Amino acid sequence: SAAAAARRSGGTDGAEAWWGVRPATARARPDGGRRPDDLGVPVEGRWGLTCGEINFSVIGQYVDYLVKEQGVKNIFVNGTTGEGLSLSISERRQVAEEWVTKGKDKLDQVVIHVGALSLKESQELAQHAAEIGADGIAVIAPFFLKPWTKDILINFLKEVAAAAPALPFYYYHIPALTGVKIRAEELLDGIQDKIPTFRGLKFSDTDLLDFGQCVDQNRQQQFAFLFGVDEQLLSALVMGATGAVGSTYNYLGKKTNQMLEAFERKDLSLALNYQFCIQRFINFVVKLGFGVSQTKAIMTLVSGIPMGPPRLPLQKASREFTDSAEAKLKSLDFLSFADLKDGSLEASS
Repeated sequence: SAAAAARRSGGTDGAEAWWGVRPATARARPDGGRRPDDLGVPVEGRWGLTCGEINFSVIGQYVDYLVKEQGVKNIFVNGTTGEGLSLSISERRQVAEEWVTKGKDKLDQVVIHVGALSLKESQELAQHAAEIGADGIAVIAPFFLKPWTKDILINFLKEVAAAAPALPFYYYHIPALTGVKIRAEELLDGIQDKIPTFRGLKFSDTDLLDFGQCVDQNRQQQFAFLFGVDEQLLSALVMGATGAVGSTYNYLGKKTNQMLEAFERKDLSLALNYQFCIQRFINFVVKLGFGVSQTKAIMTLVSGIPMGPPRLPLQKASREFTDSAEAKLKSLDFLSFADLKDGSLEASS
């Protein structure tokens, strides 16, 4: 699966989609401008699993669904939503190739997450991303033997970026999962002196002080500031986010784009109404137990594309969860009976 991303100013989250603002990784326009016609929601790219194997045949259908149904044209591949770190290196390469191939002339940007515990594996994946024509690469901090200082983390990132010197490089900041607590603001200070291809970060944390200072201290750099906490996106936009990458844009991309467009028009009251509406759904499913497995179930429900079960140690979402999520989507007018695709409930049962 991919994560969808939203972009406000050009884009590069796969599969998570990102946008600037529509799901996938976003890249700022060279002039730093933001136009309504740049709006797009990228998503984290996902893949369907059948008996633990990747179902590559649905990726083309997935691309068409994101573009036509959700207005998402930027993708972040092999991230959290796509269970990239649960795949083998060979599988990650194949998934990346399929997204780039199927997204040609349909997607604006495909950014590949190449982070791994092994520096050599990250470098291999970065080089491969360049070879297949990806639009950028992103890397999380290694999270078993961790870097504990900014300089050590930058040294790791620098070596990965050097393996694909022609590609824009993004840092994927997600401390709740990596356990690496180095503040993003600290990391960004002088980073382009060490990594010339650095173009921005995906910020998946609720620390708006850290995020705000990333923006405030780097106003002259024209970095892409991609926010990764979907339920707090409007707050991040006010603080200067240039885009977003998130899992919910796979099925709430259209609604998120409406919020982004209202924000661009400076209709903050309407934008807030959209954000609150999105929050009502996220708040509901979080109370039920919400994660990657549940995201796949909802995606199957809404899109009709069989996303398959997750890989161990994740467990498949329960039928009870899927039924409850479906009812909530309908109650919020996110989903009508006509929107349900044939067989979608069976696929996620």
